[in-house]
Amino acid sequence: MFGPFASVEKKTRANAAHWLELAQKIWQFRRDALDRPLLLELETNTAALATLLKARAETAQLKSAIETLEATLRRTGGTHYPKSELVEWVEFLLVAAIVIIGVRTYFVQPFQIPTNSMWPSYYGMTATVYQNQADEPGPLRAALRMLTVGARPDRFKRINTPVAGEVLVPVRATAGNGATVDLTTPRDGVTPREYHLVVGGQAVPVVVPADFDLDAVICAAFYSSEGVPQEVLGRQLQAGRGVETVVRMPDGSSRPMVLLRTGKSVQAGARLLSFDILSGDMLMVDRFSYHFVRPKVGDGFVFRTGHIQSPFMTDARGDQIDQYYIKRLVGTPGDTLEIRQPVLYRNGAPITGATSFDKEARQVERYPGYRNKPNGDRQIYLTAPGNILTIPQGKYFAMGDNSPNSSDSRYWGFVPEADVIGRPLFIYYPFARWLP
Repeated sequence: MFGPFASVEKKTRANAAHWLELAQKIWQFRRDALDRPLLLELETNTAALATLLKARAETAQLKSAIETLEATLRRTGGTHYPKSELVEWVEFLLVAAIVIIGVRTYFVQPFQIPTNSMWPSYYGMTATVYQNQADEPGPLRAALRMLTVGARPDRFKRINTPVAGEVLVPVRATAGNGATVDLTTPRDGVTPREYHLVVGGQAVPVVVPADFDLDAVICAAFYSSEGVPQEVLGRQLQAGRGVETVVRMPDGSSRPMVLLRTGKSVQAGARLLSFDILSGDMLMVDRFSYHFVRPKVGDGFVFRTGHIQSPFMTDARGDQIDQYYIKRLVGTPGDTLEIRQPVLYRNGAPITGATSFDKEARQVERYPGYRNKPNGDRQIYLTAPGNILTIPQGKYFAMGDNSPNSSDSRYWGFVPEADVIGRPLFIYYPFARWLP
């Protein structure tokens, strides 16, 4: 490839070599299909250009020979030359697709963080809550937010109430005096989640993506409390702010619910809840390195779930869920693990190998520390101090950095070694993650 300052002679010689290569290709593929005179013309003009090129003939002679050969190729090339613009585009797209598939399969792969189990190391879907309708972004600001933080227009949630009254939040209690916003659709990672707020005895639906929890939004909108959302809601419930009543559902049926009072009243037609769902971090994942080196403790690593045998890895129909997950590798074959809140112990000592481990132990920079049993009886491993787990051969143990709100190996068990895909390289979107 010659740059813009290459001489005319060099460019012409390179062009001549290109035409000779094309002529040889046509001769190889079409010599049996061409009439003898045309074949002889192709061979003669090809040889003439090759001789001039080898003899380092003048530029004008090369250009004349190229033009003569090009005219012959137009008559003899068939589908090889000249090609239509459509054919060239089809070839280009096919080659590009093959390259992309190869790179994605063997080298690097894009991956989007769906949940906040790895927060604050990696962000899943989060939300910006607007307390007042006047704070909601206009078109220009919305476009800027889509570019910088991934706030897509189809995920702007503006919920109005059809009736007047106090806003109430359906909740259900969890282990450890916690609570979570009640959900009326399955948590299968596929079905959009439908929550409800209650005003004047009537349920108002709030539909969000399948991997998005409403707990943090409710805490920010109605309780202005920081901390683990389930613990915030649990404290409100324990403080006696819960009531039990029957609620009218949008389909006309009635349903008994435990409702948490918010102290906020709204008028009919007013804004009930307003928030934007922000895109989770989008990463490039290295699929190449783990072909040659074993994953090490402390790595963020991506794996498939298709061979993890657990009720947590089945959907509402009972089918196995085969998705890509990202967690932190905390245990390799033969390791022993124990949680003594907030510290995770590996082989009898506080775990090392990642900066996040130290931050978890000290509970700094929003790292919440490791928890034994944040979600009740659903957990099967490391449920209390003194529970020591040994990792079997051929298996890995994965945990999220957001331990109080992470569905990980404590619940669904071990990751088969063969299902490990790779390690995260860098965040390429949203762009705000690159800014200081």
